[in-house]
Amino acid sequence: MIYEKQENNIDKRLSPVRMNAHTYNHTWLGALILVSVFLLEGCSDPSTITLRIGAGHPVGPTVYVNEMRDFFVPEVTRRVAEETDHEINFVQGYGGSIAQVAEVLEAVQAGILDIGAYCVCFEPAKLFLHNFSYYVPFGLQDAVEVMALTRGVYDLNPWLEEQFGVYSQRLLAINGWDSYHLGTVEPWETVEDLNGVKIGGAGPNLPWLKYAGVIPVQSALPDGYLSMQTGVYSGWLMFPSSYYGYKFHEPAPYYTLIGFGAMGGAVALTMNNRSFERLPLEVQQIILEVAREYELHAAKALNEGQEIALQALRDAGAHIRELPSEVRADWANSLVEFPNAMAQDANSRGMPGSEIIRSYIEEIDRSGYNWPVKYIID
Repeated sequence: MIYEKQENNIDKRLSPVRMNAHTYNHTWLGALILVSVFLLEGCSDPSTITLRIGAGHPVGPTVYVNEMRDFFVPEVTRRVAEETDHEINFVQGYGGSIAQVAEVLEAVQAGILDIGAYCVCFEPAKLFLHNFSYYVPFGLQDAVEVMALTRGVYDLNPWLEEQFGVYSQRLLAINGWDSYHLGTVEPWETVEDLNGVKIGGAGPNLPWLKYAGVIPVQSALPDGYLSMQTGVYSGWLMFPSSYYGYKFHEPAPYYTLIGFGAMGGAVALTMNNRSFERLPLEVQQIILEVAREYELHAAKALNEGQEIALQALRDAGAHIRELPSEVRADWANSLVEFPNAMAQDANSRGMPGSEIIRSYIEEIDRSGYNWPVKYIID
């Protein structure tokens, strides 16, 4: 039983879609009614397990969602059928059809979703420190490297994973984004040209723009196209896969490769604790194993998606240029205090901010990466 039918076409993983408010106009009441229907329908065969899985972002322009649909769901389904006496029936709801982008953590917590994936950037209060990769800009550009190093940070700091338990869920996998760059409605030559310009973004990445004197505005991806088309914003801070996927190049065709870095751990795939505990042990193990495979699979898809999207942007007529290295170095130096400031903010909230952000920087140091700026954490 599939809540929202999605065509399984690998070539559509970066296909552009135009989002509007109606796409996200679903209510918690509607979701609860759906859940009730599913539970009432049940399944006469006790060996068949039904799980609801979803995300607020849509299939198509969002890599982590594509990988849920195209890898995680079919791989778990296949392995459970082949290796156990059970079958898995996934009810899939993406694009806000069960929970909107800023509601997925709560939907998993309430059991409306058994499994959900969401950007931790939408949970600044509950998962403030889990945004640590956002607090260390101008890092590695390679998503596979970043995701492996971020997994190392999680392994060294169990506190990160334990926090999901506070919200009645367990972490299955981490994912993230390819490297962030800047798209604008008008061309710009010098950083001074950006002074006073309104730029949209996810939230924890908006401080990166302080150097340019930008007016940062926190917003959600589905609002971006119309906001730039109507002049509410004059640009968007976004990685190539979604910049092309959401067709942002139409209202904002000037895309500057700044290289703020890939963001590891920016996306969490979690499962409701009670839903997990009710599963047979062999099914639990398969879900955990496939979730770890999903991390690498999705990271590779991010790297591939970035190259595909950059070429697609060029083919669509977007103007792509690379920021001069000396300007990038100056930009990075302007943010030299930013990681430490965020670490101290986390410390003041009773979180191990210095420990975790320092750990992330050290993991990247060990990779041999040549930072454009030296960050020091107190």
